[in-house]
Amino acid sequence: MNAIKKNLDSVIRNSAFIARIGAIRGDARSYRPLTDGEISMLESRGNRSLHWDLVRVHAEFTPDRIFDTTFSGECRLGRCDATEITVSGAVALPAGIYNSLIVSSTIGDNCLVRDAGLVANYHIGDGAVVFRVGELSSTESPAFGNGRTITVGNETGGREISSYAEMTIPVAEAVLKTRGDAELMRRYMEFIDAYVAGCALPFGVVDSGAIITHTPAVRDSFIGSGVRIDGAALIDNCTVLGGPGEETFIGQGAIARNSCVQWGCEVTSMAIVDNSILTEHSHVERHGKATNSILGPNSGIAEGEATSSLIGPFVGFHHQSMLIAALWPEGKGNIGYGANIGSNHTSRAPDQEIWCGEGVFFGLGTNIKFPANYVNAPYSIIATAVVTAPQRIDFPFSLIARPERAMPGIPETHNEIMPGWVLAHNLYAILRNEGKYKKRNKARRTEFDFRVFRPETVAKMISARGALSEVTPLKEAYTGDDIPGAGKNFMTEKCRASGMETYTFFIQYYALMGLRDRLARRDAGTGPAYAPDAADPEWEFVRGILASEGLDRSAPAENMRRLIEYRERALADTVRSKEKDDLRGRSIIDDYDRINVSAGDDAFIREAREETLRYIEETERLIKSL
Repeated sequence: MNAIKKNLDSVIRNSAFIARIGAIRGDARSYRPLTDGEISMLESRGNRSLHWDLVRVHAEFTPDRIFDTTFSGECRLGRCDATEITVSGAVALPAGIYNSLIVSSTIGDNCLVRDAGLVANYHIGDGAVVFRVGELSSTESPAFGNGRTITVGNETGGREISSYAEMTIPVAEAVLKTRGDAELMRRYMEFIDAYVAGCALPFGVVDSGAIITHTPAVRDSFIGSGVRIDGAALIDNCTVLGGPGEETFIGQGAIARNSCVQWGCEVTSMAIVDNSILTEHSHVERHGKATNSILGPNSGIAEGEATSSLIGPFVGFHHQSMLIAALWPEGKGNIGYGANIGSNHTSRAPDQEIWCGEGVFFGLGTNIKFPANYVNAPYSIIATAVVTAPQRIDFPFSLIARPERAMPGIPETHNEIMPGWVLAHNLYAILRNEGKYKKRNKARRTEFDFRVFRPETVAKMISARGALSEVTPLKEAYTGDDIPGAGKNFMTEKCRASGMETYTFFIQYYALMGLRDRLARRDAGTGPAYAPDAADPEWEFVRGILASEGLDRSAPAENMRRLIEYRERALADTVRSKEKDDLRGRSIIDDYDRINVSAGDDAFIREAREETLRYIEETERLIKSL
């Protein structure tokens, strides 16, 4: 938590948003009164004001491009010497102010304001476009969606978090999941107060280069540079950030209200974002809805609903489904069509929640009853149409499915859990997703460890294997009473033994890969291969595994040869998992091979083969150097 506290101290100092607010607040441009000749020319072009003396203009102002516009209150007008300004795509129109009502607002240099029903108490930056907007208005003290209370997790309260425009998932996770740290809570609220004060302005903002077109109402909002709003239904009390190469788009009937939308995001196709935060390069589209939620980088909601949820990076949520009261900061998962992850109501109140866990896949039509905790079951699959009871699962890479047959002595309500099944039977999907996230990542401000096999997940496998190994007496099937962490499911002896074997293989595989990296980094012949290094925490973790698995009793070269065998097996398992899908498809679909890429031609499989070959060649060279 100390890292989070230090991060909060630096956010305001390094905030580009607050710096921009400060620049707008401190704008020292001088404006002069209109001359009598300029007033006459303006009026000859259909412009009106009861108090032309309240209208001030840039020193180089000319009235040539202002037509049919009414000015009221204190207004500031910039110069207009650009011939045209791009509105959308290849469409460019003459800069200027046309057929609009301007009230107590500043219009910067070379803007286009055309057919605006009302522009009131707004600062419009240089080169911005306001085209066919019904209402652009602001109160005298907008907060732009900052400092609002977002009720995440338990809907009755207890995990509230105050919003700020540049929020990150690690900060949100720390505040939401560490409620007992009174010092962190105090520091966070002090930070929020300072942040809200830092972004305070007495007017709304359409920043330089921003574009707003065909939108009925934009109120109390900061529309940043690099933002395009086209055909949105409503923008109300929002911060919308954008920038070069990170255009943010809101349009096509979408509503954004009381929210913060970061760089590169999209809210389209009648989507609704309400009292929420979209972090960089996330999206809500196709009637999707985010309410009281925080959406992580590169994640998306389409046609589904997320309420009171923290959703981490790379979560696919692109079908009609529901997620309520979820804490999912690790992300990298998927929610299938018709999934109902929202059974949080008792007979008294909506008083429960779910902690999802990294990479968890909720299959088609699943119904997940709360409370639920899958944090220690990363990359597990809840199979199609499964209804789960309230439970905690502590077995990574598991499959939870409806049983194919009844088991003597097992309640009919229990599903079957198969620990390590995803690694043993669907390694293709796991490794493909790892590469997919790398390729699809657009976030510039968030660092990711894309590795599936890293200390956090491997430690969970070690713990799960330990729980499986301690089972006595052995019998045909076990429940959560026999094996802690199995939840309201049963596990067959065959699956228990298979899970132990699978976990052992990948635990050792990870450790051997860590040893290889260590050997490749150290200078030839310097120190024992298994020597400790307090400056390298992951190596210390790896070294502990090597010792506990007895691998440190083998010579480094022998372990590298073992690693080659493991790598070849992992590739074979990856190919086999894809081939299994091909065999099933061919048996069902007559022209399967005409429209589906087989394992032999699959791009990921080809890449995996090539990478494995390179890896083995490099490892063989390393063996020779030892």
